[in-house]
Amino acid sequence: MLPVLKPVLFTSFLLATAISLQAQQLTESIKLNQLGFYPGAPKVAAVTGAAAGKFYVTTPDRSTTVFTGNLGEQRHAELSEQEVRTADFSGLTAAGTYVLWIPAIGYSHSFQIKPQVYGPLAAAALKSYYYQRASTPLPATYAGVWNRPAGHPDNHVLVHPSAASAQRPAGTSIASSRGWYDAGDYNKYIVNSGITMATLLSLYEDFPAYGKQLNAQIPESSNPIPDVLDESLWNLRWMLTMQDPNDGGVYHKLTNASFDGMVMPTECQTPRYVVQKSTAAALDFAAVCAQASRVFRPFSGQLPGLADSCLQASTRAWEWAKKHPAVYYQQDELNKQFQPAIATGTYGDQNVQDEWSWAATELYATTKNETYHPSIQLLPEGKLPLPGWNQVQALSYYTLARFGTKLPAKAAKEVAKAKKEIVALAETLAAGSDTRAYQTVMGKSVGDFTWGSNSTAGNQGIALVQAYQISGNPKYLKYALTNLDYLLGRNALGLSFVTGYGAKTPQHPHHRLSEGDKVLAPLPGFLVGGPNPGRQDKCQYPFQAAALSYTDDVCSYASNEIAINWNAPLVYLTGAMEALQGKF
Repeated sequence: MLPVLKPVLFTSFLLATAISLQAQQLTESIKLNQLGFYPGAPKVAAVTGAAAGKFYVTTPDRSTTVFTGNLGEQRHAELSEQEVRTADFSGLTAAGTYVLWIPAIGYSHSFQIKPQVYGPLAAAALKSYYYQRASTPLPATYAGVWNRPAGHPDNHVLVHPSAASAQRPAGTSIASSRGWYDAGDYNKYIVNSGITMATLLSLYEDFPAYGKQLNAQIPESSNPIPDVLDESLWNLRWMLTMQDPNDGGVYHKLTNASFDGMVMPTECQTPRYVVQKSTAAALDFAAVCAQASRVFRPFSGQLPGLADSCLQASTRAWEWAKKHPAVYYQQDELNKQFQPAIATGTYGDQNVQDEWSWAATELYATTKNETYHPSIQLLPEGKLPLPGWNQVQALSYYTLARFGTKLPAKAAKEVAKAKKEIVALAETLAAGSDTRAYQTVMGKSVGDFTWGSNSTAGNQGIALVQAYQISGNPKYLKYALTNLDYLLGRNALGLSFVTGYGAKTPQHPHHRLSEGDKVLAPLPGFLVGGPNPGRQDKCQYPFQAAALSYTDDVCSYASNEIAINWNAPLVYLTGAMEALQGKF
């Protein structure tokens, strides 16, 4: 009988050998937060294509097992068309560096468990704005291999015919230096600066102690002003130049006529223009300057007159908007009337009721002047949307909740409603998360996967943090943390969406500074846009499912671009988690 048994034994030997070899391999089937976890926080990984069985958390060499558990039930992830089991190792609290190991599949990317685990990421996400600075050189002392000479001095910007006035006719040269490059391009936009600045300034308002110690290693880090405010100041000073001193109106954007090529800033020599004043720009500007006035007032010794100048600029922009309540930026129509034609980002918001409410709230919170109270118009119950550049209503709610009883008594009704609606939004976001395949708040429906979907994940996290601030219920922090897990690897792609942070990260973002500098690695700390089934760029995407509609290709501005308004929620969410890490 021995000759009959030999093939069976040999086959079994091969199978055992294959399984043994597989067990020693890094696998992309285990998708988890590639940075790590707080000791006392939940710890979950998602595993695709696994049979029921045990999992092990071990040291990176797999010589020591520190935790053993059973994989959860198999669930179907509809938006990625995957079969998923979860590995919950929340009971592991010992600090260290580990991998998650499943013998039949292999081991995961390594991760850490320790306090302040997201501290470096918070600093890097903030420092991304330093890399986006216009009108200044970035020396190696602060920028390392990504150092570059100054570009776009913007001290000779032309008034576009669409923005002309009697005092500033077309072709007038103005200075409008500083500011941040908006995204993968080199233009600067007031509307998108609105939500970006609000998010960064709100991190400081919500968590001032943490904000004071957040060090991004920028040139101003040694001064008495917190880095999150110093970096915001670079953009604020540019925003102030975008207000026409003659009438208080605010130019919509500062831009080339068309996008630059994939080159460095010093190679860009085409004329730049300030283009049309708009109601949306004026109101976003008014809101940001009102918030900046109160945030920077305690630093009047270091920045004399700034708080007063910001408040004056805010009120003048508000008054201009009252006189021009429906001046919308419509680029196609503009190009029919004026030359040169403008072909850069539009940020054309055609409904500014939310901007009115937000600007009124910020002015009211700063001045306590009842003039602004009637313009705080909240939405019907259950209709509060997540914030975005063209929908800023939630920012009004956040400010009302933040100040609460510090506002005049007349605002009590609005404060109560704002708090109630923020918590209701958080409940809606969190509903069903525990039973979905990836167990993250992000990915509840295909509607989460839009252009800039990763900022949706970040803004969902912010809403959940706000609900915690109101209620004190730690469940909201735990749900917010699931979205940070999502951004850092517990997603259908198994990718950390932040450049330079994680084992598997974007290498080819749609970002002129990263593409044009000839440095192999992209600039670090940038959150790319993320899965977008719209695929408007017409690039080649490996997968079609909504949660997989992403390609790490420089051509993909629809899924792989960076943007200041996408990075801001990452700064806020990581900063908030660091500030609140003992509350889980």
